[in-house]
Amino acid sequence: AARRTHRSAVSVLMSALLNFQSFLVVVLLFICTCTYLRAQRPSLFREKKPGLFGLVYKASVIGTRLSPYVSICCIMMSVSVLFF
Repeated sequence: AARRTHRSAVSVLMSALLNFQSFLVVVLLFICTCTYLRAQRPSLFREKKPGLFGLVYKASVIGTRLSPYVSICCIMMSVSVLFF
């Protein structure tokens, strides 16, 4: 029974990762979170960091520079998730 539960959990996780709408929601939430964290703690974000921290910096820059578009996309995705 434990093995069957593990397989169903893995299949649910994989379907969420491979679903394009779920992927867009995760990307938008990542951008919004990075932008918020950059506004709260700007000392954590440096331009020349490699790896994950560089990706976090780039996401925060996208959220800052394209904030009207990101907010419109967040509103559209929230409507899509809630009603479709």
